[in-house]
Amino acid sequence: MAAKIDWDPIRRLAQQVLDQRTPLELTDEVRALLRRSAEEVAIPAEESEKALRTLRTARALLRKIHSRIRVGSDRLGKARSRAYRLRDAGNLEGARQHIEKVLAVEVVPLYREHAENVLLNIGRFQAVAETGQADPELPELSQLPLLLRRIRHGKPLELTDGMRAFLRRAAVAVALSESETQEALVTPETAGVLLGKIMARFDEGSRRIKSALERMMELRDTGDLEGARQQMRDVLRVEIVPLYRRMAEEHLAGLCEQALLSGKMRKE
Repeated sequence: MAAKIDWDPIRRLAQQVLDQRTPLELTDEVRALLRRSAEEVAIPAEESEKALRTLRTARALLRKIHSRIRVGSDRLGKARSRAYRLRDAGNLEGARQHIEKVLAVEVVPLYREHAENVLLNIGRFQAVAETGQADPELPELSQLPLLLRRIRHGKPLELTDGMRAFLRRAAVAVALSESETQEALVTPETAGVLLGKIMARFDEGSRRIKSALERMMELRDTGDLEGARQQMRDVLRVEIVPLYRRMAEEHLAGLCEQALLSGKMRKE
């Protein structure tokens, strides 16, 4: 959509009128807001103009606008979350179906645009799964399971220049040496082994940092900042994937700052 949409004003009005039971006042500003918002949620101009003739119908229009915004957002959010989980699990057709169900009923243009973008994203992943060719516009990590699944189904990697470049980037992302990567890019079989190693490092690092973060938050919330910091130190002692090291370092820095502030407050 060309114009940027801001639904905060209509949400505030709905909260005041529908939730707090504040009487609706049809000022010129309120009329303009209702007209604009009605158009943004695909309510015909004739219907909104007719509704603005009385306070009762204007209130009903506000309720309809707010419902379309709220219901559409909830529907899209849930479908997108499910679609991404299915996509990451390799069920691209299931992911596509969740978004297509949204498009079958959604009328709000903004939500339709978002759903169509998700559908395009899934289509790009489907192309990777079908052709075995990496997409340079998609995150390497998200494509690894698709390519690895092809190998396990007897479809070796095609070592094009693009695939070699993709594997080099992915190898760097998990801190594999250039020499090891170069040696693996000789045959489709050794490249497949390299792909498996890259995926394994991501998976192990992901499980490690998630577990450590959960424990860190538990300790932090009980006031054990030193124990929380130790969780991040333990990760940094063994983790080699730069992405997960950065996450641990950032959390450790935040905890150290929190500990300093806490110490200053006690002194004061």
